[in-house]
Amino acid sequence: MALYKYALNGFSLIKEKPFKLEKEIQKVFEQHLPLIMGVEMVKSEFTVKDRRIDTLGFDPHTRSFVIIEYKRERNASVIDQGFTYLSLMLQNQADFILEYNEVMRKSLKRNDVDWSQTKVVFVSQGFTANQREAVNFKDLPIELWEVKRYENDSLSITPIRKSHASVSIKTVMQNHKEYKEVTEKIKSYSEDNLLQGKSDEVAELYETYKNAILNLDTSIETKPQKHYISFWKDTQCFCSVLLQNTGIKIVINLPKGRLDDGKKLARDVSGVGHLGTGDYEVKVTDTRFLEYILSLVKQAL
Repeated sequence: MALYKYALNGFSLIKEKPFKLEKEIQKVFEQHLPLIMGVEMVKSEFTVKDRRIDTLGFDPHTRSFVIIEYKRERNASVIDQGFTYLSLMLQNQADFILEYNEVMRKSLKRNDVDWSQTKVVFVSQGFTANQREAVNFKDLPIELWEVKRYENDSLSITPIRKSHASVSIKTVMQNHKEYKEVTEKIKSYSEDNLLQGKSDEVAELYETYKNAILNLDTSIETKPQKHYISFWKDTQCFCSVLLQNTGIKIVINLPKGRLDDGKKLARDVSGVGHLGTGDYEVKVTDTRFLEYILSLVKQAL
């Protein structure tokens, strides 16, 4: 992707200034991990059973670990390496929890972690066509992120999106024992998973609100989680949608006291356990207040 500098006195190409060392990329990511990925920085160069993980992070939204590796070999297999790290984590859960607790000074327990949503992220200045195609499975917990530096000290960081038509990794790896063990324990969730068993009315209601929320900003994207669909702008989850039998719930990511809700449609859930991120919840069964509810959601952007 070419970048240009536009000014009244001219129009010029901004040249790429590649990183000389992968360590430079690692330093950038580790210093700004919450901003770049929305992930807590836990440990650099984390070693388990003589295997070293470049960066260990923790996603507070999914309550799962994120393993980040910075690619050095352009032709290396991201599938094999990714499954190796996932298997390593599943077999050594206590080590990951101990490291998290010691670094973060918290008391995370094994059951507090959703191991099924763990993922591996490979970061590189470029991936081959074979590497991109290798991860193009809808339920594969491996992601590719491409980073480029330019001469004006700008960075572009781009997660490589998977095709909507991608098939299941299980159909390809069903005869590989070690891969099968990982895919049985670690899941990638989709809207189809969450819509399964829901009525046509609920599915249509969700699509209406989903499209309306996406239209608030062209950079908004959806991320299906285990129990709900979260909506993100950049690295911020600003609302979540839970699908129910008779309607949907929209959780708005604002702290108590920050939502301007003249109609009092939102419920304060700051003092009760709930799914989704945020202190306000709106129950929706129709589209009567669609525009007003969008005005509430927009406050969290």
